[in-house]
Amino acid sequence: MYTRLLRNVLTLRTYSTKSAAKVELRPINKILIANRGEIACRVMRTARRLGVRTVAVYSDPDEHSLHTSIADEAYRVGEAASAASYLRGQHIIDIAKRASCQAIHPGYGFLSESVEFAELCQRENIIFMGPPSTAIRDMGIKSTSKAIMDAAGVPIINGYHGEDQTDERLQAEADKIGFPLMIKAVRGGGGKGMRIAENKEDFLTALNSARNESQKSFGDSSVLLERYVRSPRHVEVQVFADQYGDAVYLWERDCSVQRRHQKIIEEAPAPGLPEQLRRQLGEAAVRAAKAVGYVGAGTVEFIMDKEDLSFHFMEMNTRLQVEHPISEMITGTDLVEWQIRIAGGERLPLTQEQIGRKGHAFEARIYAENPRGGFLPGAGPLRYLATPQPNDYVRVETGVREGDEVSVHYDPMIAKLVVWGENRAQALNSLIARLREYHITGLETNINFLIDLAAHPEFQEGNVHTGFIDEHFETLFPPIEIKDEELCKAAIALVLNESQVFGSNAGKNDPFNAAQNARLNYSLIRSYNLKGNDKGEFYKFLIFKREYGELNEEYLSSI
Repeated sequence: MYTRLLRNVLTLRTYSTKSAAKVELRPINKILIANRGEIACRVMRTARRLGVRTVAVYSDPDEHSLHTSIADEAYRVGEAASAASYLRGQHIIDIAKRASCQAIHPGYGFLSESVEFAELCQRENIIFMGPPSTAIRDMGIKSTSKAIMDAAGVPIINGYHGEDQTDERLQAEADKIGFPLMIKAVRGGGGKGMRIAENKEDFLTALNSARNESQKSFGDSSVLLERYVRSPRHVEVQVFADQYGDAVYLWERDCSVQRRHQKIIEEAPAPGLPEQLRRQLGEAAVRAAKAVGYVGAGTVEFIMDKEDLSFHFMEMNTRLQVEHPISEMITGTDLVEWQIRIAGGERLPLTQEQIGRKGHAFEARIYAENPRGGFLPGAGPLRYLATPQPNDYVRVETGVREGDEVSVHYDPMIAKLVVWGENRAQALNSLIARLREYHITGLETNINFLIDLAAHPEFQEGNVHTGFIDEHFETLFPPIEIKDEELCKAAIALVLNESQVFGSNAGKNDPFNAAQNARLNYSLIRSYNLKGNDKGEFYKFLIFKREYGELNEEYLSSI
């Protein structure tokens, strides 16, 4: 298998070199963004600055969303479910042709890493603003990508990536690697199909669990085995390649602090790395990109041992990453502009020597979620939304406005808060200050958790790794103690808010207000159940309106 893959690698390299003279310049003046929310708005801002017109697509719940309102044109693409809207590749192609678009930007998620969609664009003579379908295919299968990286001289972690998936072969390979080890689905991402086997006795149980989840999520139960690094860091490198065979890196990002195997806060550059190591990471990432004939924006992800700083290839994301703004902040670039120019046949705007690095940047992802409830995603209306003031050092990347709804149908991310400082300490202080300027009501968010995380002494020191939240769980989630006075204020605020929203109709269906032939000293207006702590305990409040006479304590205590 490795011989065949190496032959493919060499073929791709030859193709990328020979094709340099055949690159066709195709000016782009109209783009369809096959996505929604924050990333659609992000692409549209740069396109507008470049004088490129934009076309939005929207599902039924997104008809009046922010991304449809700022696009030059907008077309309905289907119903709420992604499969019935944003994943309808042929329908999106038809809209692009109807709107006379030369190119489609897929954003991230949805169709961004779809081999079939990239090939469909090529057949329809529409520019796909992403890598060739061959690169997406090779990097989308973990076992294939690791074989290609090994052949290209990119460090890979010790493990088994073979085609023999029998229990006996996998058990034998696991014994060779040693425990603990990681079992990973060969396809997909987001932590799905991933299990840790602590010892030999746990292996088959963990293997079957990983296989079942992988089959359900990706339609493929194949797995690979890797040595498990106990305190890993997640360090990734932003790369960019053009159609002439040239590629560069725009330094690295650290995305180690995660929940549910998903990133929550990122920074660039990665803290605590020697300059020589930064360059080694970048050069390895460029070799990875060239090995698959890459074009456009991509991210090469490495797993790094926290103790000895050794690094190994993990996977390549063949698209623009969610956290690309922090790379832009430290390099002074606009990666969406690079995407547009390179997709049109231009060369890379800068050489490797011209790509500098200045200061430090953080990105915090603001989600509708319950951190104390296992970070379970949430949904609901943004009744009130106040954000920090954007400037040259602060970016608020969002796709929602006050009054919009965070839908149950899509990712619950509300915004990305991006800050820059002259150094890490300055950037971190700015991040905390700007998070405190964020105010949202109507749904639960992770903002307070992000403040606590950024202020944590170990995070301040840069001692980050993928198990950070678990290791510091008790200090990040101390017991909640709520005073009776604060609970009463919360209950009264609910009454006043309801009165303001509903006016005289508030409480009209209350049985006490509707009762006939009853005379009470105090009439019950409303009753509320308020969540009091992180253990799921609730406080019940009875709100009374005094009519006349003195408070009858015996009566109240009987309710």
